[in-house]
Amino acid sequence: MTLEEAIKTALKYEKRIRDLYQEAADQAEDLVGKQVFGLLAGDEQNHVNYLEDRLDRWEKTGRLELETLEKALPSADAIRKHMGQLQTRMDREDRKDEKQMLSKALNVEVETSDFYKRMVDELSNEGRELFARFLEIENEHIQIVQAELDYLSHTGYWFNIKEFDME
Repeated sequence: MTLEEAIKTALKYEKRIRDLYQEAADQAEDLVGKQVFGLLAGDEQNHVNYLEDRLDRWEKTGRLELETLEKALPSADAIRKHMGQLQTRMDREDRKDEKQMLSKALNVEVETSDFYKRMVDELSNEGRELFARFLEIENEHIQIVQAELDYLSHTGYWFNIKEFDME
């Protein structure tokens, strides 16, 4: 795959996940759910903007100019603290729709991350560097979505750490 094809493919992935998060934000009845999905949608829109700019510059100059791609989401620690404050209320509410949207988002995030991993392995130099940063960010998204899903589903795990043991 050429660099130009990889960027165009990445744009499709980013738009797909952005739209999924925006739909979830629009449908969520809970304010916190709306905020979480809205933050994720915003972060994905930043990725779309960044990739569109890289593609435009590539098409004009034939060079890939890398600039720092900042993440717009809070740290995992900040999310962990916020979710801990919601435990009592979340335990009382039926969050079926949000669980379904999170499950769907997790699948798309994993698929997107797999694509970026392939690009890091296949491309050289700037392409590898570009997609390595996206891989890092998407892997963080996977952790956040999985943590939210685990929390709502009461699996006993939080950021892949076992919270309790039934034995």
